[in-house]
Amino acid sequence: MKPFQTSSGDLNADRRADYAEMLHADGDHAQAAELLLGALELVPQWTAGWFRLGEFQESAGALELAAQAWTMALKLEPADRLGAALKLQLIGKAPPTSGPPGAFVEALFDHYADSFDESLVDKLGYRVPELLERAIRTARPGRFALVLDLGCGTGLMGQRLRPIADRLEGYDISAGMLRRARAKGIYDEVAKADLRDFARAGPKADLVTVTDVFIYIGALGGAVNRIAGLLVDDGLFAFSVEKLDGDGDFVLQPSRRYAHSERYVREVLAANGFLVLSLETTVIRQDRREPVSGLVILAVRSPHA
Repeated sequence: MKPFQTSSGDLNADRRADYAEMLHADGDHAQAAELLLGALELVPQWTAGWFRLGEFQESAGALELAAQAWTMALKLEPADRLGAALKLQLIGKAPPTSGPPGAFVEALFDHYADSFDESLVDKLGYRVPELLERAIRTARPGRFALVLDLGCGTGLMGQRLRPIADRLEGYDISAGMLRRARAKGIYDEVAKADLRDFARAGPKADLVTVTDVFIYIGALGGAVNRIAGLLVDDGLFAFSVEKLDGDGDFVLQPSRRYAHSERYVREVLAANGFLVLSLETTVIRQDRREPVSGLVILAVRSPHA
C-alpha cells in the first residue's frame, strides 16, 4: 500500500498546520480549525489536512463543519485509510455499517507495527494472549497438529502457541505487522490476508485463534462462519472481543473499535455450530488510563451444536 501523505507537501501550509496543532493542544479548537482551513486553501487536495480539520471542528463542537471536512477527506481518498467514514458514523452523519474499511485497519496497524509490542504490552497491560493460552491449555492439554493465528499481528499470540503447535501459520492484513512477526521466527508460514474474506486451501485446523481482531469487525456472522469452515470437527476456536454492556449486538465506540454483547457473541457461535467451553469477562487492556472490559472465549466446533 502506498504510504499516506501526512505532510501537505507545501512548506507554508505545513507551518500553519503545525501552529494549528499547538492551538488545538492548548484548547483553542475553533482558532486551530480556522488556521488549518487557511492552510487547506493552499493545498485543497490534502486529505490528512481535511481529516484533521474535522477533528478540530469536532473538539470545537461544530459537528456540521466536522462532517463537511470528513466528507471532503472521504471524497479525496475513497479507500478511507484515515477512517473518515467511521467519524461520520460516530456523530450521526452516516448510517451504521457492519465494519470499518479494510484500508483503515491496514493503515492503522502498518503505522503502529514498529512500536506495537512495547505500546500494547508494556504501556497498556495487554493480557489477551496470556488469557487465551490459559483457556486453551485448561480445556485441552497437549499439542495441536495445525494452528491458524488469524490477525496475528507481530506474533504476540503466536509466541504462546508455538510450544503447543506442530505447525503454526499466521495471517494478518498489515504488511508491517507481518514483517515483525516473520522476524521472530515463530511461524511456519505467514501471509497477508483480510479475515473478512479469508480463505485457505489444504488441511483443516485443530485450533484457530483470533486475538483482538473482532474489535475491528462489527457484524461477526460472516467471519465466524468462515472460521467454522477452517476447523476440523471438535476443533477449538479461541478469541476475544471488547464487551458491550446493555442492549444491542455491537456498537462502534469513540475509539473507532467495536464492542460486542455477550448475548450476540453466543448467538453467532451457536448459529455456526459452536459450543462455548469457557467465557471470561475481564480487563483485557488499558485505554487512556481506563480499563477496557472484554470477553475471552473458547469454543468448540461441534456437528451436534
